[in-house]
Amino acid sequence: MPSEKLTFPGALSAELAARLERPTDEPIAYALFAHCFTCSKDLRAVREISHTLCDEGFAVLRFDFTGLGESEGDFAESDFSSNIDDLVAAANYLRREYRAPELLIGHSLGGAAVLLAASRIPETKAVATIGAPSDTKHLRASLIRTAPELTAADEAEVELEGRRFKIKRQLLDDLEAQDVEQRLSGLKVPLLVLHSPSDETVAIEHARRIYDAARHPKSFVSLDDADHLLTKPRDARFVARLLAAWSARYLAAEDVAHVTNRIPEGTVEVRGGRTGYAVEIETASHRLAADEPIDVGGTDSGPNPYELLLGALGACIAITARLYADRKGWPLTQTIVRLAHDKIHAEDCAECDTVEGLVDRIEVDIEFQGSLSDGQRARLQEIADRCPVHRTLTSEIVTTKP
Repeated sequence: MPSEKLTFPGALSAELAARLERPTDEPIAYALFAHCFTCSKDLRAVREISHTLCDEGFAVLRFDFTGLGESEGDFAESDFSSNIDDLVAAANYLRREYRAPELLIGHSLGGAAVLLAASRIPETKAVATIGAPSDTKHLRASLIRTAPELTAADEAEVELEGRRFKIKRQLLDDLEAQDVEQRLSGLKVPLLVLHSPSDETVAIEHARRIYDAARHPKSFVSLDDADHLLTKPRDARFVARLLAAWSARYLAAEDVAHVTNRIPEGTVEVRGGRTGYAVEIETASHRLAADEPIDVGGTDSGPNPYELLLGALGACIAITARLYADRKGWPLTQTIVRLAHDKIHAEDCAECDTVEGLVDRIEVDIEFQGSLSDGQRARLQEIADRCPVHRTLTSEIVTTKP
C-alpha cells in the first residue's frame, strides 16, 4: 500500500499536511476523508478506515484542517466555513495532481462538513457520515458551556479532549449561522449515515434528522456498541468494509470489475509499489497488506513478512487441531498458538544439523483449551507438530520460474 505525505494550500493560505494512501493497482475511486473537530488525520480510527479502504481498492486522502495536527496556520482563525473550504481545497488538489474524489467521508463534525462541501465538488458520487451531527449549534452550545466567557469576550481558551485550544467568537457566530438540515435537501448524491446508538458525544437522534432531511437514495446503518471515536479497531474496519461495499454500487461497473475474480483460485499475487516497502497480497477472494516497521524505513501498514510466515504456521496448527478434535469428538473449545522467530548461532543449537553460521528458530507455544485429558492434549500436540505448513517449512522446497 503506497503511502505519501503531501502538503497543499488550504483555505486560509496555510500549508495543510496530508497523507495519501493508494492501492498498487489503479484505484476504484479516490476518497476524501474529513476528521472530527480538533482531531487529526492520524487518529487511530481514521488510519484504520483509510488502510482498510485501501485494501478494498480505494485511494484515500486524509488531511489536517488549518491549525491542527501537522498543518500550518492558526486554529483560532479557522471556523466551520473554513473547514468546508479546506475540504474543497483538498478536492482541488486531488483533481489537479491525481484524480478528483468521488467518495466523501466525514467523521463527527467532519461529517457535517462533507455534507455541505459535496455540492462544491462536482465529481462526488457518494457521501458517507460517521457519528455526524445534524446541526452545528450543539457544538456551539458545548463550547459555551466549556468557556462561558465567550458570551462576552472575543476569544477564550477551552479544554477539549485533554488539550487546550484558543477559539474566537467568529467560530461561535459561524456555527450559529449554519443550517445543515436545510441544505441537505439539495444533496443530489447517495448518502450513507453511520451512527452508534450508544454514542455519548453526538446522540443518535442526529442520525435520524440527517436521514429524514436527505433525499433518496439514502441508507442508515447502526454501529451497535461502537463509541464516538471508533476506538475499537474492529469497528473502524467494519465501517470501512461497509463503505467499500455500499459505494461500489454507485461507481461505474468497469471501475470495480478488477476487484473480483481477478486472481485464479490457489494463486497468490503480491504487488509492491514504486517506492517504500508496503505490498498488497491478493488471493481469489481476499486482500491483505505487508510492510516493514517504521524504524527500518517502512510505514507499518501491515505485518512484516516473518509475521505473516508465523501467522501461516499458527493458523495451520490451530486448523489442524480443530479438524482432528472434531473428527474424534473431543471437547476442544479453543486453540491458542503463540509464535516467535529469531536467528541463533548454529553452535548454540544442539539439535541442529547445521554446525556453522546462523539458523532460524521458531518458538511455538500451543495452548489447548477445553475439558481434555492429558492423553488427548499430548495427541493434539503430536498432530499439531505434523500440520501441513510445518511439514512444508521443514522439508526441501523447490521454487520454479517461468
